[in-house]
Amino acid sequence: MTDLEYQDLAERVLKAVELACDRINDETDADIDSQRSGGMITLTFSNRSQIVVNLQKPLHEIWMAAKAGGFHYKFNSSYWIDTKDASEFFANLSCHASEQAGQLLAFKTPA
Repeated sequence: MTDLEYQDLAERVLKAVELACDRINDETDADIDSQRSGGMITLTFSNRSQIVVNLQKPLHEIWMAAKAGGFHYKFNSSYWIDTKDASEFFANLSCHASEQAGQLLAFKTPA
């Protein structure tokens, strides 16, 4: 994958996370504050816990830090997959955000 391809794919992920936060805030009482700074998004929940998603451009990875730990994702031609357990980024984000928000939240892979 070229740097340009990585940047395009990774930016789609960050945009999808931002849009999902807006949708979740409209549809639930989760009240997620999402702050974007360059290649990083910080999600802050009402209990003040956070999830940070950031781009690791030199490695062509996306990293996520949540209460459950740190996770690294590489693109496998279709999805961003965890480098340790092969789980999918948006499924994991949904799981960790749900745990931290105390309610079921859904983040989806962009079309």
